[in-house]
Amino acid sequence: MALNVAVQMDPIERIRITGDSTFALLLEAERRGHAVSYYTPERLAMIDGRVFATMQPLKVRDQEGSHFTLGEGKRVELSAFDVVLMRQDPPFDLAYITATHLLERLPPKTLVVNDPAEVRNAPEKMFVNLFADLMPPTLITRELVEIKAFREKHGDVVMKPLYGHGGEAVFRVAREDVNFGSFYDLFARTFREPWVTQKYLAAVKEGDKRIILVDGEFAGAINRVPAADDLRSNMVRGGVASATKLTAREHEICARLAPELKRRKLLFAGIDVIDGLLTEINVTSPTGIRAVKKFGGPDIASLIWDAIERRRARA
Repeated sequence: MALNVAVQMDPIERIRITGDSTFALLLEAERRGHAVSYYTPERLAMIDGRVFATMQPLKVRDQEGSHFTLGEGKRVELSAFDVVLMRQDPPFDLAYITATHLLERLPPKTLVVNDPAEVRNAPEKMFVNLFADLMPPTLITRELVEIKAFREKHGDVVMKPLYGHGGEAVFRVAREDVNFGSFYDLFARTFREPWVTQKYLAAVKEGDKRIILVDGEFAGAINRVPAADDLRSNMVRGGVASATKLTAREHEICARLAPELKRRKLLFAGIDVIDGLLTEINVTSPTGIRAVKKFGGPDIASLIWDAIERRRARA
């Protein structure tokens, strides 16, 4: 089944193809004979309630430094496409939220992956709190008294922006850390929204698992170990990936999440688990599928396109 596909993503010339999940999806789309067109979010326009974008035909190849060819740009109504991949990276800001509102206007016959209304309603560090019993102790607030009480109870904590991404501005604050007051002032000045304070998990030194679910089902995983001089396991921050298997506890977490992911039509999700505790559910632009395949896991890009094609067949 050849599909007409549009991909909304960050500038393709800037991506690092060796680890980019969007690029893996594009390679698989081309392998299957789907026609792919490319645009960046700022090219979206809504005219009298109809959504358009200035887009270009796209061809890709797995060659670093020569990984794409773009055709001539033209304005196209997005309802002409079978599938739209919403794959630009956060920040999850008003520009991102506006893009979800625009894509939400598309008719049901155009499948948007992930569903834009559900992406808007499921920011990673908020959505996960629906499963608080699977998480480490977590506080969301900007109230100093609450944070002090939380630190008094739990000791070392991690402070991070509620709508942060990629490991940006993540700090470990020790129980007796004299920098706490300065960190609090910095966060209070920088972020208008509350932020996350979470019990520090020492087991992060052994790894933070990225587990990928496709249509609610476990598809693959990698373990990411932080660099010796860093708290963060994100591979863009120097984390080192390795092959891994799921524990019984991690299978239990996946099973708990599956019905909610399916109900929300969140076809592609990446969850983060440290020492059997769920810390995030990523649905905006999940990553990790090329790393899973590199370390002997399944071809998750193929599994995602299988799921997309099944949904299209039912439409």
